[in-house]
Amino acid sequence: MNTTVSSPPSADTRPALKFITCGSVDDGKSTLIGRLLVDSKAVLQDHLAGVQRQGETDLALLTDGLSAEREQGITIDVAYRYFNTETRKFIIGDAPGHEQYTRNMVTAASSADAAVVLVDATKLDWRNADLKLLAQTRRHSLLLKLLRVPSIVFAVNKLDAIEDPTLAFTHIRNALTEFAATAGLTVTATVPVSALKGWNVVEAAADAHWCSYSGPTLLDLLEHLPVTPADVSLPVSFPVQWVEKFSSSSDTSQGRRVFWGRVATGEMTVGQAVKVMPSGLSANVAQVLDHARNPKSVAAGHSAGIVLDREVDVSRGDWLLAAGGEGDTLTAERSIRATVAWLDDEPLVAGRVYWALHGHRWVKAKVQRIVHKLDIHTLAEEEATQLEPNAIGHIELALQEPLATRPFAESRALGALVLVDTASHKTSGALLVA
Repeated sequence: MNTTVSSPPSADTRPALKFITCGSVDDGKSTLIGRLLVDSKAVLQDHLAGVQRQGETDLALLTDGLSAEREQGITIDVAYRYFNTETRKFIIGDAPGHEQYTRNMVTAASSADAAVVLVDATKLDWRNADLKLLAQTRRHSLLLKLLRVPSIVFAVNKLDAIEDPTLAFTHIRNALTEFAATAGLTVTATVPVSALKGWNVVEAAADAHWCSYSGPTLLDLLEHLPVTPADVSLPVSFPVQWVEKFSSSSDTSQGRRVFWGRVATGEMTVGQAVKVMPSGLSANVAQVLDHARNPKSVAAGHSAGIVLDREVDVSRGDWLLAAGGEGDTLTAERSIRATVAWLDDEPLVAGRVYWALHGHRWVKAKVQRIVHKLDIHTLAEEEATQLEPNAIGHIELALQEPLATRPFAESRALGALVLVDTASHKTSGALLVA
């Protein structure tokens, strides 16, 4: 896929792009980020000198900061790095490729605007026109779709080590295109790169027709990708994170408590009728404060302090939901159907009870039924009695207390839950409301 780009505006007028690199282990994710940082002049010389090994620069060490990562040569935790070009600022998350650290990849992807999926050409039967992709490449790509990451870019890496890079890129690109079509993935571009040599990452390859590709470099693509739009078209919803009981600024709070949090959907304005969930009490918004305590309307994605026109019982974990308008009020339910990315080391079985986190609210949740699991190789839905670690499936949950949710396809904030083991307190699964 060849993509043309136009000249972007200056970095000061464009929001920062938060993207992750993912894919199978040792596909070159950390090296790619290191190349982006070095070639965009975002690394100081003393830092660069600190990642020298036997006279050679090990670009992966610029992101693999944990001692265990450096000893084993793998990425374990998500490492965030920041850099900017003349046209844009970037926040990069280097996600691990090992199956056992899939939960870390899911965490990073849940808030990403874009993802670069690395594909190691040397691990594939690139001479075969019907080659099979690695399981982790498929799994990470499916998770990106489930998590509604807006832009997905495939970067075919290590083509410098291939005898016939043009043939390899053609076959791999075709395999990725076929997989994306079958899985329903919308792919922005497929780009040939060599992170080690720096070809087509920041600068174009020396051979202008390398791999028969004439499109933009990876950085050119990233400079033009959109950020995730806020859910401002939906009715307002607001998860309460903190209750300020005695405001230090009585002139703005009108002597009442201030409820602080981040607007999840819609726009919070004065006069808005809201219903407190789960109590069901109603009130009107008397004042809206921004993060600096300035009275003003606040849209989705931004922090706000809400003052109600009367004293009602509101605590951390409660939701303030739009009320009064047709179709505004959500119905709280005690049962939900959801897609789950299972992240625990123990299998998921029906009958188990977990803590479910929705916004800042914790409720007990019992797994009523495992509907089916997804075969990542065939993309077929299969009957299942349990979900193994890193499996993707559909389940039914019974909640101890009702929650007001929306399908994840409509709202990331209202449609996402996290399951936590009640004994170990480990994150067990990522739930996406169907």
